[in-house]
Amino acid sequence: MSDKYDLIVVGGGPGGLAAAEKAAAKKKRVLIIEKTGWGGTCTHRGCIPTKALLSCSKFYADLKKLKRVGVNIADAAVDFAAMKKHQQQIVKIAALGAQKALVDAQVETKLGTGEILSPHDVQYTDPSGSAQSMAADNIVIAWGSQPQILMEILTSERIQTSDDILDMSTLPASMIIVGGSFIGVEYATVFAELGVKVILVELLDRILPQEDEEAADFLSQELIRLGIAVHTSTKLVSLKESAGGVVMQVQKNSETMEMRAGCALLCTGRKPLLHREQLNKLGIDYVNGGIRVDEHMQTNVRGIYAVGDVTGGMMLAHRAARQAKIAVENMYGGSDFTYNENFIPSVVYSHPQIARVGYTQRRAYDEGLNIEIVKSNYGANITARAELMGQGFVKAIFHQDKIIGAVIIGDHAAELISPLALAVSSELTRKQLHAWVIPHPTLSEIFLPILDN
Repeated sequence: MSDKYDLIVVGGGPGGLAAAEKAAAKKKRVLIIEKTGWGGTCTHRGCIPTKALLSCSKFYADLKKLKRVGVNIADAAVDFAAMKKHQQQIVKIAALGAQKALVDAQVETKLGTGEILSPHDVQYTDPSGSAQSMAADNIVIAWGSQPQILMEILTSERIQTSDDILDMSTLPASMIIVGGSFIGVEYATVFAELGVKVILVELLDRILPQEDEEAADFLSQELIRLGIAVHTSTKLVSLKESAGGVVMQVQKNSETMEMRAGCALLCTGRKPLLHREQLNKLGIDYVNGGIRVDEHMQTNVRGIYAVGDVTGGMMLAHRAARQAKIAVENMYGGSDFTYNENFIPSVVYSHPQIARVGYTQRRAYDEGLNIEIVKSNYGANITARAELMGQGFVKAIFHQDKIIGAVIIGDHAAELISPLALAVSSELTRKQLHAWVIPHPTLSEIFLPILDN
């Protein structure tokens, strides 16, 4: 068989996988090249391992609630080695699942590196160093992302990135987390629930600056209640290893403070993985924030598309997959398919979770939109009360009688956001929402005030 393909995908993360499978479903000959492991950052260093650990920490934290419902658990303890084993097993299952999906779709797979030489040529190099040239009508760049590290900070055994921390084998007594993004907040949740003394430091005036302000403030109070020391408006001055731990100098309200802990975790964001030499040689337009693409996910070079984290913006697995499907549809005649960032839901997997789609209240005000806000509280929902879910709320944003955004903070927010994401992407009106019938008793009834308003 010749080395000519309809599509070559470089990168086997969620975006690359979705592009390859979608094109194969259209009976195209597809090759996907992955350097390290099928599933990319999401499977090996992001979504999957962190959610596995979050499930473990939540099980342990929820034991404290059981006495309230007549279940007494004595001598509960954390077995971190067993939790790590669970994490590793879930990662392995996810990676094997990704690989099997490619095989089932009859996508040709290769482990190694893929260097894009021209709009239709890729050089594949296998792990032994042997290289060969491949040709394709179209190419998808799905290079992914990498941790963004402050230039003045040196990583080590005690100062780690969110990639490195997943290799931790024993729980520290204390930890400093630098960065109040969703990554920092999620790790703060895990370690605090497992009994680690956590200090969370954020440069801006609140954690989760991209999220709804009310939801972020609510979560900040929940984290404090969990025992996390949350420091906002706090600038990192220095971070170094010390005898038996780390020492960090910060500046807050014009005063310098010193913080000490057993280790430090850097959660200062992720950045697109840009192979600049290739981009420059090909003439592909990009900035530090990512490769520029149009609404069809095509770069300025015809036949080369980019999807996922490498395009910047929200670095989410489902966003990458959606972009990939849009790209493939447009390669093969579906020009009506366009990408809209407003319709991509996002979730912070803290406890409680925050889930959001579309406009936030702040963004709507900043754009001068005349909006109406409808809220519903977890405390008014009988299922939430019966299952001891704690507090939380749903907030829906309407503009010109259409729902344009929503945010949920509370247990199961990640599951609850999907119907609201459909409502926002379908630009449903109040009249259309009134036709939505929700079974009783369910947590979903938290939406009733929004539907009946």
